[in-house]
Amino acid sequence: MTQQDIRPSAPAPLALAPVEPARRALVSYVLPVYNEQDGIAAFHAELTAALAGRAELDFELIYVNDGSSDGSLALLKDLAEHDGRVRVVDFARNFGHQIAITAGLDLARGDAVIVMDTDLQDPPRVSLELVDAWLEGAEIVHARRRSRRDTAFKRATAHLYYRVLRASTDVDIPLDTGDFRLLDRRVADELRKYRERSRFVRGIVASMGYRQREVAFDRDERFAGQTKYPLRKMARLAVDGVTSFSTAPLKMITRLGFGVLVLSLLGILYALFMKFFRPDITVSGWTMLMVVVLFLGGTQMLSLGVIGAYIGRIYSEAQGRPLYLVREVIGADQRERSHDDD
Repeated sequence: MTQQDIRPSAPAPLALAPVEPARRALVSYVLPVYNEQDGIAAFHAELTAALAGRAELDFELIYVNDGSSDGSLALLKDLAEHDGRVRVVDFARNFGHQIAITAGLDLARGDAVIVMDTDLQDPPRVSLELVDAWLEGAEIVHARRRSRRDTAFKRATAHLYYRVLRASTDVDIPLDTGDFRLLDRRVADELRKYRERSRFVRGIVASMGYRQREVAFDRDERFAGQTKYPLRKMARLAVDGVTSFSTAPLKMITRLGFGVLVLSLLGILYALFMKFFRPDITVSGWTMLMVVVLFLGGTQMLSLGVIGAYIGRIYSEAQGRPLYLVREVIGADQRERSHDDD
């Protein structure tokens, strides 16, 4: 046997596993729609134009039709037919803007989720600034309105509302921010666990913590149509915001009760003083009686109204009904279903 015969043979080359390309991050857009037939096409065109410059990312666009009574659904179905990134969630009826956001979050699969309206007041190009902040490490990115093209009344009431809300709640809700924001996947999953019916999404998100950032932008005017948040709906949203995150109205009732008690005692002392020390002056008992009755009656009705608002929330939650009903989900092989809670 020669030395060559006893030389150890060279090891067989290791088979290298095929290298899979790195998965691109998926960004989901949640887009509530209610009677926006005049602006959907323009919004989608502007959004897709903005996304075209970010080839390193994948996108899915979830339009939630919140029971529109115009031609919005037909336009959304056409978008889904021609754009494979589009999914359309069609509600069985109108459930409201906050519930529409919830439905979109329930279906979103992205590593990040962006919530924005489709009236072009929130510019689609700004959403990519939110993505950049997320890529830098932020887990929640709020789009803060630096300026807004609305009526003077709308600007004034919005400015006052956000500051009163922040002062009266226990949550540090960012000023001048609506529902236009980005959520990391982890945050979106946690947000899905919040299932209260009287929802105030921006307050819930602010209360969750995580690493939060703000991106300032100039809000444009509506592209077409009228606002879907008239004064009545804005007032309802304001009540939901306060009652969801604060017991300040109940505390105000307590303070009001003490104030009424003090005034009542002063009134009694005044009546006794006039009776014993100035009996010569005739006091109009009817006037005093009417003032006291009306004041106490108004205070009691106000107190009952505030207490009733909280009791109504308890009643609504106790019913345990589904948050929303879905007639159809179009795109991405989704089946018709209704959704309540996971």
